[in-house]
Amino acid sequence: MRNNLHHAHLFASDIRASIAFYTEVFDGEVVLDADIAGVRNVFIRIGSGRLHLYDQPSKTPGRGSIHHLGIQTDDITGVADRLQSRGVPPRKGITDHGFWRYLMVPAPDEVLIELFQVDVESLPEALRSYFE
Repeated sequence: MRNNLHHAHLFASDIRASIAFYTEVFDGEVVLDADIAGVRNVFIRIGSGRLHLYDQPSKTPGRGSIHHLGIQTDDITGVADRLQSRGVPPRKGITDHGFWRYLMVPAPDEVLIELFQVDVESLPEALRSYFE
C-alpha cells in the first residue's frame, strides 16, 4: 500500500489574488484550473507539493481557510478498513466518480483528511501528470 500527501485544500475568498500570491512568491505553477462540482478549483504545484484552491470564502477565515489535507493512496479500501479497525469511521462511505474515488475522514485535532485514489489511465491526458 502506498500513501502520499498530495495537497492542502484551501478556501479562497479572492481566487485571483491567491493564484497570484502562490505563483509569484513561491514560483508555483497552475497545473489545473477547472470547474469541479460547480465551483472553480485551481491546483498549483509548488516544488513537489500542491495546493488546491477552492473558489469560495471560508466561513471562518484564518485557520478555518484550510479545509483538508489530501492523501492519495493506491488502496483506498485497505486504508478505509485500517481506519475502521482503529475506530475512525469515515463521514460517509467511499464516493466513486469513476476515475476518482474518495472519502473524508477525521484526524486528531479536528483535521479533515480527504483520502483518494485515482485511476490515472482513465484520466484525460491533460490531467494525468497532476496525479502521478
